[in-house]
Amino acid sequence: MGECILQKRSVGQSGIEVSILGLGTVKFGRNLGVKYPTAFALPSDNEIVNLLRIATEQGINLLDTAPAYGSSEERLGALLGVSRHDWIITTKVGEEFINGESHYDFSPQAVSHSIERSLQRLRTDYLDIVLAHSNGEDRRIIEQENIFTTLSTLKKEGKIRAYGMSSKTVVGGLLTVDLADVAMVTLNSTCTDDSEVIAYAHQKQKGIFIKKSLDSGHLSSSIADNMRFVFAKPGVSSVIVGTINSYHLRENAENVQALPYDL
Repeated sequence: MGECILQKRSVGQSGIEVSILGLGTVKFGRNLGVKYPTAFALPSDNEIVNLLRIATEQGINLLDTAPAYGSSEERLGALLGVSRHDWIITTKVGEEFINGESHYDFSPQAVSHSIERSLQRLRTDYLDIVLAHSNGEDRRIIEQENIFTTLSTLKKEGKIRAYGMSSKTVVGGLLTVDLADVAMVTLNSTCTDDSEVIAYAHQKQKGIFIKKSLDSGHLSSSIADNMRFVFAKPGVSSVIVGTINSYHLRENAENVQALPYDL
């Protein structure tokens, strides 16, 4: 397999441009309590550096991480070094994974603390995109916890460039489109509920990131077929696919690059 340079798209009206394929980094830092079909060991530093190099060769500039992804943020911070500014980094707030269990806190104090910690772990003075890491109570997080008010303040302070939610409900996705810069939603050939959110975001010129496009490795159809299905939806900014396999990373990029749509 050779190199391909993936195209970039704007994340709504945020002024941020991302490759249409992003690299998810759950497996960089966490292998407990995950839903992948097979067990795996965490990659070495050299393996992560190699994956980042391959991603760059393919034109990928988007990395997706989170505090709940174990040591992912810290490892990226240590390994990106001076190349940090070549990347658009998406991280999250609200979820902690401690002693094998997820804990959630969307209070302003917890969110501010999480942002400061992510800045330290990633060894950077700004975060490109921050998403609320929903526990499924999207509406409550938005309307009662006022998550976007908190994130808007942090944006005005220059600590983050854009914000939104990794949502788990259609209503949460729609509210995110109305009130934030970007929504991360689920879409694959077996789960299409969030199609309404994607269409609404396209109408409102807001960003859309797709998670679980390959259903965490459980889909039986080919990568090419699933990517074709996802990118047939107007309004998709980028599809986040996690892998620690260099062959799969190249394969994913080449399948997206080969799509017939006018991307």
